Amino acid sequence: MLMNCLLILCSFLNGTQNQENATASILPEASPDHLPQWRGFNLLGLFHRDWTDEIGYQEKDFQLISELGFNFVRLPMDYRFWILDNDWEQIDDTALLKIDEAISYGEKYNIHVSLNFHRAPGHTVAEPKETTNLWQDAEAQRVCALHWQHFARRYRDIPNSHLSFNLFNEPHGIDENTYTQVVSKILDAIRAVDPERLVIIDGLEWGKFIVEEAIPLGVAQATRGYEPASISHYRASWITGSDNWPVPRWPIPGIGGGFLYGPMQSALHAPLTIQCDFDHPVTLTVMVGTVSTAARLALIKEDEVIDSQVFTPGPGEGPWKEVVYRPEYNCYQNIYDMPVEFIIPPGKHTLILDNVEGDWLTLKHIAIGDGHIEYDSIDIYPQWGAPNQPIVIDPDTKMITTSITQNADWLWNTYYQHWADLRERGVGVMVGEWGAFQHTPHDVTLHWMEDCLKSYARAGIGWALWNFRGSFGILDSNRQDVEYEAFHGHLLDRKMLELLQRY
Repeated sequence: MLMNCLLILCSFLNGTQNQENATASILPEASPDHLPQWRGFNLLGLFHRDWTDEIGYQEKDFQLISELGFNFVRLPMDYRFWILDNDWEQIDDTALLKIDEAISYGEKYNIHVSLNFHRAPGHTVAEPKETTNLWQDAEAQRVCALHWQHFARRYRDIPNSHLSFNLFNEPHGIDENTYTQVVSKILDAIRAVDPERLVIIDGLEWGKFIVEEAIPLGVAQATRGYEPASISHYRASWITGSDNWPVPRWPIPGIGGGFLYGPMQSALHAPLTIQCDFDHPVTLTVMVGTVSTAARLALIKEDEVIDSQVFTPGPGEGPWKEVVYRPEYNCYQNIYDMPVEFIIPPGKHTLILDNVEGDWLTLKHIAIGDGHIEYDSIDIYPQWGAPNQPIVIDPDTKMITTSITQNADWLWNTYYQHWADLRERGVGVMVGEWGAFQHTPHDVTLHWMEDCLKSYARAGIGWALWNFRGSFGILDSNRQDVEYEAFHGHLLDRKMLELLQRY
């Protein structure tokens, strides 16, 4: 009966059943071994029960997305919206009418709809955490399978060209075999009532890594487009410490890790080497970010400490910017954001910047100058465990160079080439989420986005921006450095829209 209601709703929205059938062929066919190069957005109408102000989906969004030339929406959803009285086994079909509407809007405007359990029974990347663990708890797996089977039965008459299931959002902290076993259980439940349904799974570790063991299951796979996080999540409230990151730029010259590990972390020891040749003394300014437990930052020449600075974080007032106590480690990891100056003597030297005591510290910025004029500088985005690469200071230009530059080639080689290879192996691939938060400078955002889009086009894969309306999107993003255009009751970022339309 509910399926009949859905079909009636679809017919009403599309005018007649004949019109519906006539438009159905416009969307390309989709299968686990070949996903179209969809282009679109995430819509957040059922994203989070505690955070979503505007519950459900607006037909106007689908109309605008279609008119602007896009053909895909992903619906990240929270299962708590459709259960009765917090009983995760009781599904409220009336709550699913909002999803029925979204699917009907997709059919009306020729937009593929991909349903995603952003919060599934036993799994979420958001707060609050689930009380059970989907990857370990058989009961959570049973209930999750029950939900997906309910969806499969409800929507089994919708063709794969118009509808797909994206099982779980950004699984992490589990091994490939465990993930594949859980996926297999959910697939069994779906295929028992809808054998041909197109299913997409996110890669492991928040979508970064291909799930090789899942390839025989006949599913497509989705990655993410959030690298580097220093651009995509600058000043994002849900990312600890992002308020203290340097203002992003793109491309990014880098040193690698940005951590200096002391004797307490001897297995990770990775000092920073600086090669220079000056005919006069030069000031090296180092911005120290976070210090864990204790540290002594030292500049070393020919095994001799030229100068050093001791850091001992603790409670109360001090030279730090913020006190951070980590009960899980029983230590302080205070944020300093403090510049430390060293004098580099004249001559040709290979200097070592190292942490010679204690636990670890992070570097956020390095600058070279003569005390009055800054010759060059480099921002650093610390990455745990990554080794530091040597810095070379050109004696003529006084510019800093490194062996690492995060640019378009780096994006391709580091993140997208292996997903393109997977597509060539006959597995459907797409980018399920990507984009940059509203505080990243707009010109940096657009430059980085274009390099991402070039990679997606080169790989032959589609994408869905997070989001359409909101802090990552083309409408109502509330960026402070954009000249917005009034557009159907919204504020349009025209430059971002035109960039997306070019790809």
